[in-house]
Amino acid sequence: FLMIRRPPRSTLFPYTTLFRSTRAITDKLLTARVIASDETTTRTNGIIHLQWVFLSKEAVLQRIAPRRARSVAEEVLGGHQPDGWISDRYAGQQELGKEHQVCLAHVLRDVQYAIDCGDRAFAPKVRDHLRWAIRIGKRRSSLKDTTLAAYCAKADTVLTRLIRMPIAHPAGRILLKQIKAWRGKFFVFLTNRDVPATNNISEREIRPSVVFRKVTNGFRSDWGAQIHAGYRSVTGTARLQGKSALQAVRELVEGRFAIA
Repeated sequence: FLMIRRPPRSTLFPYTTLFRSTRAITDKLLTARVIASDETTTRTNGIIHLQWVFLSKEAVLQRIAPRRARSVAEEVLGGHQPDGWISDRYAGQQELGKEHQVCLAHVLRDVQYAIDCGDRAFAPKVRDHLRWAIRIGKRRSSLKDTTLAAYCAKADTVLTRLIRMPIAHPAGRILLKQIKAWRGKFFVFLTNRDVPATNNISEREIRPSVVFRKVTNGFRSDWGAQIHAGYRSVTGTARLQGKSALQAVRELVEGRFAIA
């Protein structure tokens, strides 16, 4: 366990500035048109909590809460609804943005599982199609709006044809059911250039905290957990501004941390 003791009042200034900086990061996040989010487990006082990350092009906000409920995200958003929301397919992450892009990397893992289980007809075709769509997404900056719209229409048409295939393998039928449930959220990135096809940015942002949890087994206090979430928010946001973690902490301690 990570041993964290609350400092005396005389040394609380850096922590006060940390929470003030986190509030400023939240305000910046809520100006974003596109927000990505993910969550992972952590431990506080030996009890499982959820660590959430919310990020835009300009801000990274992390929260540690005793629940995985949708209310955590709603509390952060405070009524703000971005144009685009990127996440996995967890129910608590749904309908938080005007449009929702599900992480195609997660979908491809399910597709690969179906292939590994023996589906050689349906799943490989879905895999190849999603990979093609992701490659198109990587070329968006060089494509005209009309060209991108044509690719989006093709992506949807081909997927429609695939899900009408007769499927014999049980793993393929399970995959088909999943695709039918989520297909309307597969190709948002082909209509909104600011939306990525995967949620890898969120996973990269939260990965250091996953390593931290495995090494330390979590936090001994709620206070320590909130300090960690605040630190990760500050250093993550600073990195988006081209600053190192050391620079961010120095500015925080000196009361100079600011968001451009």
